[in-house]
Amino acid sequence: MHPAFSVIFLTTLIGVGQGLFLALFTAQSYALFDLLPKQDGQSFYATGTLIALLFLAAGLFASFFHLGHPERAWRSATKWRTSWLSREVIVLPAFMGTLLLYGLAHLSGWKPVLVTLPSGLAIDVTVGLGVVAWLLAFTLFVCTAMIYACLRFLREWHTPLTVINYILLGGASGFTLAAFFAACAAPALTGFFGGWAVIITSLGLIGRVASLLRNARLKPKSTLQTAIGIKHPRIVQKSQGFMGGSFNTREFFHGKTPALLRSVKWLFLIGAFALPVVLLAIGMATASTMLLLLAFAVQYVGLMAERWFFFAQANHPQNLYYQSIA
Repeated sequence: MHPAFSVIFLTTLIGVGQGLFLALFTAQSYALFDLLPKQDGQSFYATGTLIALLFLAAGLFASFFHLGHPERAWRSATKWRTSWLSREVIVLPAFMGTLLLYGLAHLSGWKPVLVTLPSGLAIDVTVGLGVVAWLLAFTLFVCTAMIYACLRFLREWHTPLTVINYILLGGASGFTLAAFFAACAAPALTGFFGGWAVIITSLGLIGRVASLLRNARLKPKSTLQTAIGIKHPRIVQKSQGFMGGSFNTREFFHGKTPALLRSVKWLFLIGAFALPVVLLAIGMATASTMLLLLAFAVQYVGLMAERWFFFAQANHPQNLYYQSIA
């Protein structure tokens, strides 16, 4: 498939926003049970939520560059019964709206108690909003990934590993950003976020390598013979009948060499996984804010390469027919 950079930015940016919120709410949940030091809502949770919203808004903005008629974008939500894309279009603004309320509640200090547990633990409105946003964050991960995983004819995508990897890679980038944010705003939480970032990044590496190994073993179910209905043992395509390119030759194939794909594969394996883990470990050991920022920057660039490879690796069956343009 031809990777569209608008979709690459969309999926990676909203992944960071989702992962950052999950990191923030995880810290709040731990602090609720006195497992982590409590943080000021205005200076830490509200600011962190604002950063997450900025990433989500940037991803949403990038998605409009993929639309032929942006003014009709609202129509994409009308097929929610059958379309994962429609579900994503609905869940994303719902998640952003809930996240905005979560941040405003922390910013204003408005925390009425919703319920008191038998243990005496008070659950306030920020926790309630956080739980709803937590559910929406994972729902959004699933919706985004299922847009691709539900396509049976693109076998490289049609696997549960697609959903797992979207969750893990978004979580890894979010927790890595949270480690840098904590180093600036709440140093006591840097080790917590950094440790989880290393764990989730390592799990993401396992999941991504598993998908690479699976896809390497795939064998095409169709051949040039079955594509055109001719059983001759030797068929060579000279032309598709056009003197120039078409939508089919531009949008369903990336046009890059196998050597470039191999280079991008190693680039994202190192940039999205190996190098960030090393930088996170050194950054936490030396309390270096710059190294933690570098870990996030390197990982995000690596995730962009990973997402490009994810789209480019998918081989549309129509490419059996549209092999040459003249």
